[in-house]
Amino acid sequence: MSQIPVVVPLLNANEPEARLVAIHVKEGQQVEKDSLLFTIETTKAAADVEAPAAGFVRLLAHEGDTLAVGDPLAVLTATVDEVVEPPARSAAAVPGVDAAAPAPAGLRITKPARALAESLGLDLAGLPTDRLVTEALVRSLAGQPATELQLGAVDENSIFLYGAGGHAKSVMEMVMQAGSFHIVGIVDDNKALAGSKVLGIAVLGGREVLPELVARGVKLAANGVGGIIDIGVRVRLFELLEGSGFTLPPITHPRATLEPSARISDGVQVFANAYVGSDAILHERCMVNTGAVVSHDCEIGAYTHIAPGALLAGHVHVGERALVGMGVTTIIGLKIGDGARIGNGAVLLADVPAKAIIPAGKVWAG
Repeated sequence: MSQIPVVVPLLNANEPEARLVAIHVKEGQQVEKDSLLFTIETTKAAADVEAPAAGFVRLLAHEGDTLAVGDPLAVLTATVDEVVEPPARSAAAVPGVDAAAPAPAGLRITKPARALAESLGLDLAGLPTDRLVTEALVRSLAGQPATELQLGAVDENSIFLYGAGGHAKSVMEMVMQAGSFHIVGIVDDNKALAGSKVLGIAVLGGREVLPELVARGVKLAANGVGGIIDIGVRVRLFELLEGSGFTLPPITHPRATLEPSARISDGVQVFANAYVGSDAILHERCMVNTGAVVSHDCEIGAYTHIAPGALLAGHVHVGERALVGMGVTTIIGLKIGDGARIGNGAVLLADVPAKAIIPAGKVWAG
């Protein structure tokens, strides 16, 4: 067979880049058609990349790489020792990327960004090649201020939401009903949303506006990305916001019940009709969703999501970055390990190991 390229697919028409988060095969490994090869993600979605045919995998990318749509991840060869000719990175496959005129090797730049760079007299060879170069990045490199954001009055209770999807709407309404903060805007990397409104709140732009929010005195942020498919997306957004200088206060819906002895940390979100019992501990950035019950003496690890309607008995300990699905019930005192994913409606009668996956509806007895 001829060499068959495996390339980065388009997950989101408004995000021409994806990050390679996992490689599931080894160099030279023989695979069958539809074998799992890679996992990639954008800020909005994650997806698996499968083998388009049988063959031997010759890797062309590394975990952690940020790649454009159409960039090669691997090629499949007929023999393990076949000489590989890496396919060229395809800027033409990336929406809005200028592929017509020659550019320095490895540079990926949008047409508006290239036009701006040339108008400012920037040397294209000096632009970074480790990411897609956008107008905002060009302005930043040239020392140009971003367009002034229309925020209105900013004070110590001003907060913005990162994300404009379904989970973000729930967070927005929770913030508005709680009344402790006022929302000055939304940040979302979907460029098509810039200038629009969600629940009456303006979308200010993507992550390129974060430095101006800091400069304007906005100190508080809320993560509106749920990260159900891949919690890593949510974790990285928390890291982005904190690295940009924002504080993420805990947010509690006025119809949630938290006993006075319960302890909650920064970034925690507790939604309507949830209950958090006596001496329960909610570690930083975890989430107790609508109608969930976290009984007395429970401990929920950082970044973990307790989904709507889950019922945790007393003294249940859940590790970090875990997902406890909708309607899950547990016995008293069990432990759920770091990174575990519990399917909707499962019944837990025994401890769950770290990174275990419990199917929806299963009665788990160990």
